[in-house]
Amino acid sequence: MIDLIHMDCMDYMRSLPDNAFDLAIVDPPYGIGNWVQTSGNVRGKPVTWNDKTPEPEYFKQLLRVSKEQIIWGANYYNQFNQRGGAIVWNKHVPRESNMSVCEIASYSRLKRVDYIDLIWQNINRNETVIHECQKPVKLYQILLQRYAKPGDRILDTHLGSGSSAIAAHYAGHDFVGIELDEDYFKAAKKRFDESTKQEALF
Repeated sequence: MIDLIHMDCMDYMRSLPDNAFDLAIVDPPYGIGNWVQTSGNVRGKPVTWNDKTPEPEYFKQLLRVSKEQIIWGANYYNQFNQRGGAIVWNKHVPRESNMSVCEIASYSRLKRVDYIDLIWQNINRNETVIHECQKPVKLYQILLQRYAKPGDRILDTHLGSGSSAIAAHYAGHDFVGIELDEDYFKAAKKRFDESTKQEALF
């Protein structure tokens, strides 16, 4: 079952018992500044959510409600565990650009650093872009295939574009995605419905 919820993820997590999810795959704000979305049609005004990283209470709740975690942007808020587990995503961004060439996620199940090689969709666009920080569905498909166990219940506290929900749907995982921003929630829900509706016809 895929459940997409429009609310504050802190309120949602505080309502949960310990270890309610087997795996959280999250991509919180990195705190690297605001900009105006230039791709897609979601909004044409500056975003205000990326000027700071989550409060420590967010990570406290995340670790309480999920047994294991993949946390993108872990280098921005030092969310690495003592096992040393991490996932590096090589996005094939040109080194001369002002963007990160790779992204780093901490992963609590690993005791090593793993690697994903996948072209960022904003370079090789094969998906509708509705969010400034949209990650490819293929990236989440790889994450679920490599790192989730069959039957794992998955949490995404920052649904964004909905890529994680689409991947979880096709992988057969129970999934809950939370999004506070109403514009993004509506766009993500529409994208999810359009991406999965053809399957429902058969």
